[in-house]
Amino acid sequence: MTWDISQTSNRTKSWKKCWKSCCFGCLWCFHGCKCKRLKNKEPRSLIEFIRVFVVLAISILSLMWIYISLILRNDIHNFNEHVFKSNGKWLDWSIVLITVAAVVLTYCSCLLLTSLCLILCGQPVVLHWIHKVLLFICLALITLGFVFLDLKWKEEWQSIYISLQMTGPFLHIGAVIGISTFSWVIAGCYWRANNNVLKNVLLAIFSIFLVGLYITPLFLSSPCIMKPSEIPPKPNIFGHRGAPMLAPENTFMSFDRMAAAGVDVFETDVLVSVDGIPFLMHDDTLKRTTNVMEVFPEQENKNSSNFSWSELEELNAGEWFVQRNPFHTVGSLSDPDIEEANRQKIPRLEDLLKAAAKHNISILFDLREPPEEHPNIWNYTNVTLQTILDSGIHQDLILWLPDEERELVIEKAPGFRQIYGNITVINQNMHYLNLKYTNVPLAEIRSYQSQNISVNLYVINKPWLFSYVWCAGVTSVTTNACHILKDMKHPLWVMDPNYYLVIWIVANCVSFLHIIWAFIIQRKCLLRQESEGKGELKKTTHITIQHN
Repeated sequence: MTWDISQTSNRTKSWKKCWKSCCFGCLWCFHGCKCKRLKNKEPRSLIEFIRVFVVLAISILSLMWIYISLILRNDIHNFNEHVFKSNGKWLDWSIVLITVAAVVLTYCSCLLLTSLCLILCGQPVVLHWIHKVLLFICLALITLGFVFLDLKWKEEWQSIYISLQMTGPFLHIGAVIGISTFSWVIAGCYWRANNNVLKNVLLAIFSIFLVGLYITPLFLSSPCIMKPSEIPPKPNIFGHRGAPMLAPENTFMSFDRMAAAGVDVFETDVLVSVDGIPFLMHDDTLKRTTNVMEVFPEQENKNSSNFSWSELEELNAGEWFVQRNPFHTVGSLSDPDIEEANRQKIPRLEDLLKAAAKHNISILFDLREPPEEHPNIWNYTNVTLQTILDSGIHQDLILWLPDEERELVIEKAPGFRQIYGNITVINQNMHYLNLKYTNVPLAEIRSYQSQNISVNLYVINKPWLFSYVWCAGVTSVTTNACHILKDMKHPLWVMDPNYYLVIWIVANCVSFLHIIWAFIIQRKCLLRQESEGKGELKKTTHITIQHN
């Protein structure tokens, strides 16, 4: 028995040809809803470049939007609260944003990959009308997202800028790798373009983008690019309304979970009831954090301060936490914890102060002004101050934030630690600032440090943002995730400037050499294909002549 090597070779070629035909068929069916492969590879037309550019641009926008959606998660709880106040329905909008962004990114990425495969294989790029409609819908969704962010949540642009400072070095390296890989497609399009003007425009745009990408690190100012020996002390942790990820906010259970996590400052909000009892509550109404709609259905929109203490005592302040699961953490709680959460009531400030004194925990609170018709509208600050003094708590455990009647408070309680917010001028009496993290630039933080002014930033929930402010040198942060941030031993990353400089230069050099190589190889491939095409043409012509 003899083995026919030529027959085996022919079978292998046949299988390869069949496999290629199948792959091309799948690409064309998905991309252009056609299953017939173009045999002759034609030069690229302008309309094909436009199609690929549109798909690439929308893919980049979708990638940007999913990045923004992930960054917004630090502050999404505040947005959820705002929406609830408007329509009375609770929904975690971060899930909606990320899901939509992920679907759009997946679709655009698949379409972009098929386009690039067709280009590399010398096939024409044709978009079916269904893809054109879907791309328009994707672009519309992304555009609406950017417009909404700019009109309704403009302060989050500063959050995105901060995130770019934190992730910039890694995004830069990733972009360099991406453009180096994509250069194979650019090189293929360049050599196959059917006119010199199109080729020159394509090369100019690519070169400008490449140079801009290579020099991007010159404009990065990440605080985490520092020598490890220069890392500032870890910021202190303030529990925002306690530990609201582990228990209903502004309740004794939340206070206890915060204390168990080792946090020694409880940040809360204080209102004064209609009969002069200061109590813990953040919202102007009781709808979000109590069962007021069940107990007092006709008073659900009533201002929280216009209830008497006896009415407030009737309300449950924990069932909403278990039912709505605002931070998606209820599943991690034990059955006894869930039962305890369901039993929570609205605490009086007096009772909280006694618990704080017992555990030696400081209290930082925001005192909210009651409505105009409130009987204590003119003395709610005095009522709160007197409650604190009568509780017997050490004055140095009180961080006094309200600006109302501050001079009077300093006179009556000189032991209070005064902390300032919403300031425009720094004076010699200011030693502690409480500012939103989006309102204080990195340079300003360092300026406060040089003046020996302590800075507390709120609300910091994500480890990446905590790492940023840690490297920036802030004194403390207010957070919903005290149990998570408390366990961090060091920032997520710190990089020596000299080490980053070496990485930057090496990455740029390797990328540039890779791009040159891509252009050379694509040119050789094109010449070989043209040579093979001419050979096939001659062979076909010769066979035709013989047949005739």
